[in-house]
Amino acid sequence: MVFSLSATMQRSKCHKNFKMKRNPRKVKWTKAYRAAHGKDMTQDKTFEFEKKRNRPERYDRNVTENTLTAIKKIDKIRSARASKYIEKRLKPNKQKIYKEDIKVLDNDIVMIKAPQQVSEKIKVDVSKKKSVQNEAMEE
Repeated sequence: MVFSLSATMQRSKCHKNFKMKRNPRKVKWTKAYRAAHGKDMTQDKTFEFEKKRNRPERYDRNVTENTLTAIKKIDKIRSARASKYIEKRLKPNKQKIYKEDIKVLDNDIVMIKAPQQVSEKIKVDVSKKKSVQNEAMEE
């Protein structure tokens, strides 16, 4: 533990030692002491792992082929599951849109259907009486 006031949560032991101006590298229970005296690991193990990986490794061809085919199958399964998930999420919305479309269709069916053609001729009765004005205009 390094003595500092920057941390918000500190133990009282650290705080008191900091007030007494003790050097954390000389106090045995601190991390600074362990790092300075070689008691603690200062390097990460990942660096050693990377060094080991630099030499070429032998691969089994069958294992590699099986892995590649498995990757393809897994990719297909994932995409199928994703599409099913999306379809399930959109299903209620599709029903709602369908109902709204049917309602609009029922309201505006006149605009879609062609007007009915009249197959029979309608007879209109014309009165034979002529008014005085019509007689005057005809002459």
